[in-house]
Amino acid sequence: MRQATILIISLLCLQLSYSQIHEIGIYAGGSNLITDIGSTKYINPDNLALGLIYKLNMSPRHSWRLSVIYADIDAYDSKSEDPRRIQRDYSFDSNLLEISGGMEFTFIDFDLHSGLPMVTPYLYSGISAFRYDEYYYFAGNQTSANKKSWSFGIPMTLGIKTNILGSFVIGVEVGARYTFTDALDGSNPDDAALKQYRFGNINNNDWYMFSGITLTYTFGENPCYCERSK
Repeated sequence: MRQATILIISLLCLQLSYSQIHEIGIYAGGSNLITDIGSTKYINPDNLALGLIYKLNMSPRHSWRLSVIYADIDAYDSKSEDPRRIQRDYSFDSNLLEISGGMEFTFIDFDLHSGLPMVTPYLYSGISAFRYDEYYYFAGNQTSANKKSWSFGIPMTLGIKTNILGSFVIGVEVGARYTFTDALDGSNPDDAALKQYRFGNINNNDWYMFSGITLTYTFGENPCYCERSK
């Protein structure tokens, strides 16, 4: 019984030792759309994306993550590889605000208590909510619907990070967002009165991409008086 008690206390101490390690920092990179307008390239960051990011490291392998990112978004048929889109020559220019939360998993233990430089790939997923302006196209021109809408998406991010800057962690990542709307580019307006202006493939929802760098500062001490693993 005594050995079991010691084991349980040790596991609790190990968990607590990581639960107090926080990261806060910035995100900087680019954004691009995958919709019924413009290029069909998946990774093509051609607009600025900036944001804030926070992580709560629960263990060397997983962290809760929260981010807020603002991005310019646009698309031009003239930059497409599809001759039909080039001939149509629609264009789209707007912005997007995303709030995202979920779990980040590392492939290799990333122990911020060790004091050693480390490098690991990681995956991030969860749920995103984003705000965008609604548009439709009249006579080939982008026309504002004078309405802002919210929708949800699923982030799927792959990256690599390192702590070679001491208390700072730098990461490079590429993330796709599958959205639950087809109205991000104005091709399928949500307003029933504007359904006559639909075009493109109305059976596929829109995607958007973020490609960038994260820089976070780590803080928080080990609150449990347990011997750290070497």
